[in-house]
Amino acid sequence: MNQYLKKIKENWKLWLMASLTLGLAPFSPEPHLWGKLKWIAGGAVGMGPQDWFDAFMHGTPWLLLLLSGILWLKKD
Repeated sequence: MNQYLKKIKENWKLWLMASLTLGLAPFSPEPHLWGKLKWIAGGAVGMGPQDWFDAFMHGTPWLLLLLSGILWLKKD
């Protein structure tokens, strides 16, 4: 296994903590990432480059957590 994929797999606790904190912050009135996903699902009308970057930054911990889970389930 590639050394980078191995590190992603082994750091699942870090990805979980980052997802639950940075990935959802700010929490009120709704998690920020959830609001961005709803905006994108609604056609992303009015989204600028900053909004896309923001969605990417809040989504990255979730993507890493998902990739880590897939790597754990994958047979070596």
